[in-house]
Amino acid sequence: MTHSLASLLAAHRARTATPVETIKTTFRRIREVDDPAIFISLREEAAVLSEAGALAAKGDSSLPLYGIPVAIKDNIDVAGLATTAACPAYAYTPERDATAVELIKAAGALIVGKTNLDQFATGLVGTRSPHGTPRNALRGDLIAGGSSSGSAVAVATGIVPLALGTDTAGSGRVPAALNNIVGCKPSRGLVSTYGVVPACRSLDCVSVFALTAADAFAALQVLAGPDRRDPYSRALGLGPLMTPPRLRVGVPSQNDRIFLGDRQAAAAFAAAERVAQQLGGRLVGVDLSSFFETAQLLYEGPCLAERTAAVGDFIAREPARVHPITRQIIARGRGYSAVDVFRSQQRLQELRTLAADELAKCDVLMLPSIPRPCTLAEVAADPIGVNAQLGTYSNFANLLDMAALACPVSLAPDGTPYGVTFLAPAGRDAELAGLAVAFQAQTQLPLGALGLRPPACLPPATAARTDEIVIAVAGAHRLGMPLNHELTAVGARYLESVWTAPDYRLFLLGDSEPRKPGLLRVKAGSGAEIELETWALCAKGFGRFVAALPPPMSIGTLRLRDGRLAKGFLVEAESVTDARDISGYGSWPAFLAAAR
Repeated sequence: MTHSLASLLAAHRARTATPVETIKTTFRRIREVDDPAIFISLREEAAVLSEAGALAAKGDSSLPLYGIPVAIKDNIDVAGLATTAACPAYAYTPERDATAVELIKAAGALIVGKTNLDQFATGLVGTRSPHGTPRNALRGDLIAGGSSSGSAVAVATGIVPLALGTDTAGSGRVPAALNNIVGCKPSRGLVSTYGVVPACRSLDCVSVFALTAADAFAALQVLAGPDRRDPYSRALGLGPLMTPPRLRVGVPSQNDRIFLGDRQAAAAFAAAERVAQQLGGRLVGVDLSSFFETAQLLYEGPCLAERTAAVGDFIAREPARVHPITRQIIARGRGYSAVDVFRSQQRLQELRTLAADELAKCDVLMLPSIPRPCTLAEVAADPIGVNAQLGTYSNFANLLDMAALACPVSLAPDGTPYGVTFLAPAGRDAELAGLAVAFQAQTQLPLGALGLRPPACLPPATAARTDEIVIAVAGAHRLGMPLNHELTAVGARYLESVWTAPDYRLFLLGDSEPRKPGLLRVKAGSGAEIELETWALCAKGFGRFVAALPPPMSIGTLRLRDGRLAKGFLVEAESVTDARDISGYGSWPAFLAAAR
């Protein structure tokens, strides 16, 4: 199966896979994973197949989520499906979709079902649900994290390439870290929370889970935008995904590095620091004391009263039908006075000022997503204490009005995943996503629990300058490939991933090392669309690069899918007489992945 959103979308557009085939594969994968705790409710397969067929019949493959199967956390409304927030007694069936669901449906997504969560989105452990505990995708003895446990596991196990969750204290980042996937917590108000069961309504965010940062950003582009139905919605804007410049990367001072004795966690963060430096970042130590104090306000102060305001009346009426730990936590909100709330708000404002001073030292903050992964046994022994530990680096983000994106960094030999979270002040979501895409391209860590490598690509940079020449490359000169250094040595800049017009065939050339493909021009419209990368070079660099090309390669002018022209590699027809035609794979990376 094609697992990432980008590759699945490409397959649908190239007609090497159809939405109907994808949905069949999705439901087959649900049966293969065989974890009944992932979903609280599943749609009937026949109904989703019918929707997929109707979508394909319309033929609008340009939709940004065309035929993409998506799972929705069960505190987000999907019309006609019960919303339970993992509390059966609370359940209701909405007549309309949440705004976020409306948007992804309009973009061509197909809803598969509603996923499990810590009840009322109160918890970071993923174990506080009457519907069971979803299994961690990588290690069965670890928790999956919460509260968006089901959504994270559905992505990590390859059931869906995209899932929606929510994030108030880290619920969109902690499960991502524990399942080796990306978790995007947008800036507060960037994505509407209309139709979401509130936890802390002023802080809640709809979050995105995906296998890659580029996929998460593609979904965020669909979801972002103001909504008058949500009083906390803001017109923040998103902007394009950009290759990050050389950044000052804020990291915890030595006193603020909390790994709770896990040496693998400390080593993983050190590895992340090295990756940041390899990408041109300069590490800057940041004092996190104001961040940590802010985090304590969320669960150890009057902020709890906002959770009580959301569902406290229901819990008071039905105490026996609520998870005991959830009930205990939310009930504490009644113990605070209005005076306590105002004092807390005033202290929060002071802490925001202190945190802003630290943030001024850097362009982006890079922190461990969690101090260390925790086991099911540890949570059973100390459910509240372990939950508090998991929120060490996440609880403060919404209180300090920050955007955040959790990204995998390393896998230990025993399969334990480790990750970091990038944070910046609200409105800088695109910059965080760009940095995370660059990180994934650098680490080439397997995706989720699937063993698949991410595409070696970076987000689009600024357009080529007027004094630069754009060249398209198909094979060994791509990012992460053996000959990429020949491009970078002459000062080439990565621009974007593009597709040719259907005028070309891709062939595997001979037995040379490194292996190379050749792109052959054929009669217009009689070939295939082939995915390429474009790079920008100055005229001098272009001349040096072309002069070093060995036969049978040459430089010609390629026609792209959108009508643009670009210089690019072409191969002579006589050199592919006995060569293997690999056009059906759509790209050189896809062929290499299939040949492993």
